[in-house]
Formats: sequence, structure tokens, C-alpha cells
Amino acid sequence: MSATLTPTNSPIVAAYVAATPGSAALHGRAAEVLPSGIVHDSRRAEPYPLYVRRAAGPRKWDVDGREMVDFYGGHGALILGHCHPAITEAVMAQLHRGTHFAACHEAEIEWAALIQQMVPCAERVRFTSSGTEATHMAVRLARAFTGRSKIMRFRRHFHGWHDHMAFGVDGHFDGTPTPGVLPEVAAEVVLLKAGDIAAVERAFEQDKDIAAVFLEPTGASTGAEPLDPAFLRGLREATQRHGAVLIFDEVVTGFRIAPGGAQQAFGVTPDLCTLAKIVAGGLPGGAVAGRKDIIDWLDFDISAAKKREKIKHQGTYNANPCSAVAGVEALRLIRDTDVCGRANAAAQDMRRAFNTVLAEEGIAWSVYGDHSVLHFFTNPTGMELDPQDFDASAQPPEIFAGDPRKAMLQKLYLALALHGVDPKGSRGAIVSAVHGPAEIGAAAEAWRRALRMLRAEGEVTHH
Repeated sequence: MSATLTPTNSPIVAAYVAATPGSAALHGRAAEVLPSGIVHDSRRAEPYPLYVRRAAGPRKWDVDGREMVDFYGGHGALILGHCHPAITEAVMAQLHRGTHFAACHEAEIEWAALIQQMVPCAERVRFTSSGTEATHMAVRLARAFTGRSKIMRFRRHFHGWHDHMAFGVDGHFDGTPTPGVLPEVAAEVVLLKAGDIAAVERAFEQDKDIAAVFLEPTGASTGAEPLDPAFLRGLREATQRHGAVLIFDEVVTGFRIAPGGAQQAFGVTPDLCTLAKIVAGGLPGGAVAGRKDIIDWLDFDISAAKKREKIKHQGTYNANPCSAVAGVEALRLIRDTDVCGRANAAAQDMRRAFNTVLAEEGIAWSVYGDHSVLHFFTNPTGMELDPQDFDASAQPPEIFAGDPRKAMLQKLYLALALHGVDPKGSRGAIVSAVHGPAEIGAAAEAWRRALRMLRAEGEVTHH
């Protein structure tokens, strides 16, 4: 167990440890075989993370049998909730037909056709195994297409863990590389502050070797640092004028904020977009979609006709049959029913409920966000604010850079988990189309109890 937060220095931690002995035991085993006992950095928790045994709809049950409302939703992949019957049935049928044919199959065509139909930029589609692989391929396509080397990115925007994206997200904002990344690779990235179109124009004027502009269209961390859609329109104009490729990372926003993603919601069509999570119905899978003339760099015949070397792209699990059938079912439901609208409405109800609790408890925090993602603003500088009248889009981006009170944030997560809510760590929540009034009511009560526990430990004060 970590020495930072222990039962002896926090009643919240003591209660968590008492309630989760099964998770503690499993984490002890995990620490013997996995770095830090985890397989994904975001699952790091002190004194240890939760271990889950099963899930259904908007809820899941940990190994100690505790029922929780799930607001992490497969890292955003499960807009239809856990074990949606249509997806489960399709995957089970596919399991009996085969999990890997090492051959083409019909479902990959149907899957790609749905993406092409729903996503504005998707003239062609190439499948990958993950979102990181999709952003990696998008970088390569943009470089090949433009003949240029550099990629423009924005601080705090997350695009996976490959070398061009592994810095400037939660550190290394000066563009220096993180461990294992070559300085020569980092030097090929132009890292800017989001929202400043003048800085983008200056970068293009000063450097003619920028192949692409890559960003999260709703802002860093799916809108935790809000971004004015006017900036997207400015980027569209600037990239067209300077001959660069505009790439939207829609790994989270794709099929979530609207059936056609952020590009449909904001009316700005990029040249390429990257997809994962929802695109595969909650199973592993990703894709690059976009302009045919760019994705044609993967085409054997077209590349041969143009007398150029094609981009090579393998991938044992590209469009895996199980992921493909899950993706087909998910996208059909999103296309044909009001999945996105229901998730967005539920999230709005939850924001309202959480902010009501904050106002009633006299705590100058706020819960903000657009569409079906919520963000917790824990107000580290103590600014004056009304939880029910906080306009995140009007704030300077710097205030969303993070809260240095790591112990408080960890206790917030543990307290919510104690009271039956599994949020997106201490940072917020992701809402699905199956979260209803019962789940939102339970979450609001858990929020109130968690805040009172924090107050009892002196971590928050009455405003």
C-alpha cells in the first residue's frame, strides 16, 4: 500500500480500505507482475485501485460485491452502456463463427460504410487496433501527402502515447521529449497554446514545413479546457491557405457529441479524423477516416499508377471480426435512434444536480462541460464563483490546468467510490444514453456525501 494516503492519516482512506478488501488483495498480486500493479496510467489510485467483476447497463460491481453507478464508461467507449443486448448478441454469434480469419470478411465493409455514411470527412476509412495507432497513421498520411515533416499540436491535447504525442499533455510544455522519445522526433512537433489563431498563423509564416494541424476539436481532455468553435473555423481556413492537413482527434468525440462527431456538431469538416472507443462498440478498434486523395497513399494500385511508394500498413487485429460486428451494431443504433441526444440530456441533468449540491453545501466549485462529458472544477486558487452560474468558456484556459492538491483529489475519488459512484477519476464523469434519473439521483447524493467527508477532513471549506 502506498505510504502517501493511508488509513492512519485519513478517515476516507480508512473507510475505503475497510470496504474494499478484495481489491486490496488483488492489487497486492498485481504489483508482483505489473508496473505499479496497473495496465493503464489513469487507473493509478492511492492506496490502490478498484477491481471490477461485472457490469451491466450504467452500473458495475466490484470484487467485493459493491454496486456502483459507472461514469467512466470504458474510458468513453460505452455510450450504450455495458453489455448492450444487440452488441452482446452480435459478438457472441461472431465468437462461434470465428475470432480471426486472417482474411477479409463482410463485416469490415459494412462497418466502414457506416462510418463513411455518418462522418462528414470520411470519403475512405482505414481500420487500426486502437486510437493511438489511428493518430500514428494520420501523422504518417499527412507527411506523405504534403511532403512536409512537422506536426502542429496544442498543449494539453491528448492523442495517445506514440512518440509524436508523448509530451506536452501533462508536462513538457516546452516541447522537450519524455523518456524514450528521441529529441529529433520532438523537434518535429510545433507545440502551441490552443485558441490562439494568430499564433497558428505566425507558425505557418515562419515554418513552411508544417504538414498537419492535430487537435481535440472540443478542447483539451474532451473539453476540460474549453475551446471556442471559432478556433476550428480559423484552423480550417489557415490549413487550406497554407496547404496543411487538418486532423480532428475524434477518438472520444466521434459518435458521442453527435452521430457524426464534433465535425458534424460544429460544422467544420477536417481533412482526416481519428476514431476509436465508440467506433468499435466498446471492443478494441480504431480507424482513420478522411479525404480519399490522402488515404489513397495506402492504396496499392493508385500508388503504383502515380509511381510512388505506398505507405505500408499491417495490423493483426485491424477490423477484427468481433470488433467489426460490435461496431456495426453500435453505429446503427447511434444512426437510427437518439443515443447522442439522450446521453447529452442526461449529462445536462447531472451537471445541474451536482451544481445544486455545491450551492447548497456552500462550496465554490463547479461542474461544467458540454455534451455528455462532465468536468469537475475544484477551484484551486479560491476564486469567487457561483456553482450554478459559472461560464467555463469565459475563463482563461490557465485556470483549468489542474489542481495541485493531489491528496484532496484522490480523497474525492475514494469518497465517491465509497458511496457507489465510479467517476472519471477525480476529474469528472462520462455519461451514457442509459444513465437515467435513478443513476443521476444516486450520483448527486454520493457527490453530497463525498463533499461532506472532504469537509470533515478539512479539505474543503464552506464558502
